[in-house]
Amino acid sequence: MTEAPFVEMQGIDKSFSGNQVLKKVNLSIKQGEVHALVGENGAGKSTLIKILTGIHKRDEGTVRLNGKEVHFSHPKEAEQEGIMVIHQELNIIPHLTVAENMFLGKDITYGKSGILNKKEMKKQCMKHLQKLGVSNIHPDDIAGDLSVGKQQMIEIARAISTNAKLIVMDEPTAALTDREIESLFDVVASLKQQGVAIIYISHRMEEIFRICDAITVLRDGEYIGSELITNVNFDSIVKMMVGRELGQRFPERGNTPGDVIFEVNGLARKGMFDDVNFFVRSGEILGIAGLMGAGRSEIMETIFGYAKKQRGTVRLNGKELVIKHPADAIKAGIGFITEDRKSQGLLTEFSIRDNIALTNLKTVSSNGVIASKREMQLVDELMKRLGVKATGPSQETKSLSGGNQQKVVIAKWLGIKPKLLILDEPTRGVDVGAKKEIYSIMNELTESGVAIIMVSSELPEILGVSDRIMVIHEGTVAGIMDREEADQEKIMTAAAGGE
Repeated sequence: MTEAPFVEMQGIDKSFSGNQVLKKVNLSIKQGEVHALVGENGAGKSTLIKILTGIHKRDEGTVRLNGKEVHFSHPKEAEQEGIMVIHQELNIIPHLTVAENMFLGKDITYGKSGILNKKEMKKQCMKHLQKLGVSNIHPDDIAGDLSVGKQQMIEIARAISTNAKLIVMDEPTAALTDREIESLFDVVASLKQQGVAIIYISHRMEEIFRICDAITVLRDGEYIGSELITNVNFDSIVKMMVGRELGQRFPERGNTPGDVIFEVNGLARKGMFDDVNFFVRSGEILGIAGLMGAGRSEIMETIFGYAKKQRGTVRLNGKELVIKHPADAIKAGIGFITEDRKSQGLLTEFSIRDNIALTNLKTVSSNGVIASKREMQLVDELMKRLGVKATGPSQETKSLSGGNQQKVVIAKWLGIKPKLLILDEPTRGVDVGAKKEIYSIMNELTESGVAIIMVSSELPEILGVSDRIMVIHEGTVAGIMDREEADQEKIMTAAAGGE
């Protein structure tokens, strides 16, 4: 007899303002099962989870918990039944301590006095962090002072502290170090043994094949199918997700890099990195690898003028640049696509048109006044060139899928016709189809002579896209290698400080 599912969603329909976003979607999760929920950005994954947890009300269909139909009208009701969600957007209160964040809404008090039992909260907090194998976070730490990766671990610890029966993990490893990811996977294995079910949402296929038992695929709001992980491979999942064969995962690199266009010599920033030396050639992609916290992003931020250097020189086309502010970098022809597109790369409340025009005011203005016709011409040209899927230039960027948001960020910088483009985690939170489109855009740019520096935590991406690879270890350059000589083992050895 087959085991009955713990959660069963059948025939789920949902529309917003007449636009149907879910059509007859099914999802079935057993206790002790790690179940991947995948699909391109905009496929309906988040909407389905919001219906499961009571944020949205379904139009049609049934949701059953242990065989009993349920109608949650608020996330608290779902939590009371043991359903917890670790959101991609962190729910950390920055000015509170780690312990206060962990017990927010479920404070431990002295009897009925209402007075917080902080000693017991700290003790319980420590216990749950230790379950995750986390030793570098203290209950008294101010949450907002911690790295994004550490804040993510607090969220995970908070979820397991509730004795949840089902935990939804939405891109849980996006901001974690390799060590934290390994700790998370150990916790997932432990939770599975305890009978806890996990819905695992991720665009990282390597993770899905490593830890998941089964997979459900959505496409354009429709249920495509569910399979055991042992019955599928990368290509078959991609075909289910995009409705066609994706072809080669990484486009071929056809062009030959030209002369050195950008040089960094002896660059240092106190407490962050020291004596950084490298160059990039025109038409070349230099991949930057290293463990999280090694200083990769900090080096790029300093080059671009977000932070002040201690010493060192930066040259573009042989000319030394004095960059005290990002405006100086932009004027010189350097573009920077930051790691966090929502808080630093985009004004999400603004339209596509406004976002693209913002970095191209010089191009679209005459005597300090924006020329609307010129502005629309530039925006239309860039949207077509990058294949931005939207209702039009006036659509707010917050309503776009992750892949299309990233294309808008790239479009912003293409307008300045950059000589050097820095991309920090360019495909984070982007689905597999949009990833290949971004790689193709990078190839097109290098074919026209643009030099690209790409920081990435995904080693397959580093190896699949880069011409050369620079590895950073604890703020120093641990090695630079050609694509042909590099492999994951060599990169990881250098990133960890080995020879």
